[in-house]
Amino acid sequence: MITSTSNGKIKKIIKYAKSAKERRKADVFLVEGIRMFLEIPVERMLETYVTKDFYEKNSNLLEQIDYELVADHVMDAITDTKSPQGVVSVVRRLHYRPEEVCGLEKDQDGEQQEKPLIIVLENLQDPGNLGTIIRTAEGAGVTGVLMSRDTVDIYNPKVIRSTMGSVFRVPFCYVENLVEWMNKLNALGFATYGAHLQGTSFYDQNYKKATVFAIGNEGNGLTIELLKAANQKIWIPMRGKVESLNAATASTVLMYEAMRQRYTTPRQN
Repeated sequence: MITSTSNGKIKKIIKYAKSAKERRKADVFLVEGIRMFLEIPVERMLETYVTKDFYEKNSNLLEQIDYELVADHVMDAITDTKSPQGVVSVVRRLHYRPEEVCGLEKDQDGEQQEKPLIIVLENLQDPGNLGTIIRTAEGAGVTGVLMSRDTVDIYNPKVIRSTMGSVFRVPFCYVENLVEWMNKLNALGFATYGAHLQGTSFYDQNYKKATVFAIGNEGNGLTIELLKAANQKIWIPMRGKVESLNAATASTVLMYEAMRQRYTTPRQN
């Protein structure tokens, strides 16, 4: 059992938890908690650390993987939550190309997506917003998420927790120039929409074709350049004195309207 936070492996994990640069350099991220642990593809799991209590309650989950026991205070040091669940894994990062995220490449069967649904995120800063958007994107049938470089790190532990596993299933990537990509998708016939208070009602649009929704920074919205690159500005009507919704909520409303239009009877669990 590892009992000291001065242990070399533990010091390394603490760096991963605190620094996006260290995570990027090692090409890894951290996954905390039993629910997220169960979502990790086996081929991506590199290291796992568990407490004695976790092992005693969940030894069956550890039969096929390598793991190390750590003392409770060590687990506290390597986790980002106030109430650790006794398990942390180091996971290999996912890598997607923009063309793959946007559905522009054919699959193994030579087929190409007929009507991609893409979320474009510009300079989002709140980890909870990004994680919620990724999770909701999976539920609403979004096929990819394209982000500006200044958007919060998707491998931030808070983002990872908020995705509830969807980070392993929704293609995503960061790009240097979102405007260029928006223009490229326009040229390919995508319908591109920028969320803006001066837009027309989002209910009046048809999202059954290849569609892009662009969502901007929580405080400032979309930049003028990206807004101009969108085919149309759309607005979510609201009652009362509310002027706008936060990024995650606005994204959810747009994504689920697209799903409603595309699927008469959404999949039922």
